[in-house]
Amino acid sequence: MKEQTKRIYIADDDDHIREIIKTFLDSDGYETEVFERGDLLLGRFAEKPCDLVILDVMMPGPDGFAITSELRKTSTVPIILLTARDSENDLARGLGLGSDDYITKPFSAMALLMRIRAIFRRIEFEREKHGEPLRESVRFRDLSLEEDRRSVLLKDEALALTPTEYEVLKYLILHANQAVSRKELLETVWGFETAVETRATDDTVRRLRQKITQSDAVISAVWGYGFRLEEKK
Repeated sequence: MKEQTKRIYIADDDDHIREIIKTFLDSDGYETEVFERGDLLLGRFAEKPCDLVILDVMMPGPDGFAITSELRKTSTVPIILLTARDSENDLARGLGLGSDDYITKPFSAMALLMRIRAIFRRIEFEREKHGEPLRESVRFRDLSLEEDRRSVLLKDEALALTPTEYEVLKYLILHANQAVSRKELLETVWGFETAVETRATDDTVRRLRQKITQSDAVISAVWGYGFRLEEKK
């Protein structure tokens, strides 16, 4: 059966950037729709959901952060933020609201395409796994990984995790008590390594630490290398 064409919505108030992204993605076989404001994209998404959303952070009306927050109330659609800001706080805010990735302007269309392909590869990998026998839950201290439900339980209560947070915490649980490098996480979760995504990994781990503060487990830093999920001392 022929794979269904992926639909991507793009919101950016810059006509030139919208058309460059649209032209490039159309030529790669995606079906795209463009919007000059985030609220227009949000309205279209309510009528007909898409497979991935690309949002500029700075737009008239509701900005990319606000649109991300609204989308996350009803959908786990992958979201990539485009931002002219190179602030740690702004990048962490976007990821904290539930975006799956971000790319700082100026950027190349090929770099954006690589991010999109990496996200779709992760989704396809998860779908293929559903054809395999379900694994039993994997536990570490009071954390339980439920792969069939794509969730992590803390003391039998489901943690509210974004798709990216889930993938990072899953990898740490499956490699509990082992030092996991940033490179491993970047290649496994994001699909490839860049300096920007190094910050994304650190931001994601910082949020996960906040979400498991009541756990018997803790994510410790391995200086100059990465992280380790271990028993809280």
